[in-house]
Amino acid sequence: MTGTIGYLGPKGTFTKIAVDSMFNGEKKKSYQTIPECIDAVSNQEVKYAVLPLENAIEGTVNITLDYLIQTKNIKIVSEVIVPIRQHFMVHPSNVKTWEAVEGVYSHSHAIAQCHSFLRQKFPSLDSHSMKSTGAAAEYVSQHPERNIAAIANHLAAKEYDLSIVEKDIHDFDNNHTRFVVLHHNETSLSSTQLEERGQKTTLTISLPSDRPGALHQVLSAFAWRHLNLSKIESRPMKTGLGHYYFLIDIEQKMDDVLIPNAIAELESLGCTVDVLGSYPYYLYNGNGVTLAV
Repeated sequence: MTGTIGYLGPKGTFTKIAVDSMFNGEKKKSYQTIPECIDAVSNQEVKYAVLPLENAIEGTVNITLDYLIQTKNIKIVSEVIVPIRQHFMVHPSNVKTWEAVEGVYSHSHAIAQCHSFLRQKFPSLDSHSMKSTGAAAEYVSQHPERNIAAIANHLAAKEYDLSIVEKDIHDFDNNHTRFVVLHHNETSLSSTQLEERGQKTTLTISLPSDRPGALHQVLSAFAWRHLNLSKIESRPMKTGLGHYYFLIDIEQKMDDVLIPNAIAELESLGCTVDVLGSYPYYLYNGNGVTLAV
């Protein structure tokens, strides 16, 4: 596979873990924002883009979903689910004094996800919010003279030569993030490095205006065909109050009969249906955590 892979950077983020688990040997380019990354694949500046779509604790990454729907010429072609494992890390020169750190740096979500550890171990420690866990790790690596720590993943520790002194400090062991791979055509992308866990087809559905029972009719189109829905979520259409579309994940790849006929039934009811992609999904199980103490 050739071509550049775009992703939400910087290095050492969970997005980069997802990228590395799906792509091996390709050139990778980080972007500072999700819209920039989506624009890059839309304009064919990169061949694929990898972005977070949903977190088990925080929910849907709305900017990814909204911008993807607005950009009509790209599709979801694959998905990788990454466990969110947060670790406490310091500069190697501060390993012996890490229990006396003066501050901790990370993304605000990561700090919140490690609330119990911080409260019990460092009840009066100042926390500082950064734009990403990778940026926090980079900051700590650049200030060895300060006895400070970062909360980040094992890749960040490796990228920025930090020492993990306390592993798995997150509050919830079942926290995962869905990362989607985007491309400008509809051909699904298989991984040669990960085991496939299943197939999904993702749709957006706009309901006809002011029709009682419209959502019930939508769900019935899938139910009587025994199409299992793993996700249904409403999002504003940005055309006025009370106007919504629904995001639906079907636990099945696009076939020749069931899903196309369900879509045809919905359109006959006055719904507008768009297929965001039909693709395989994978689970990353890598670890790579070594304690420095």
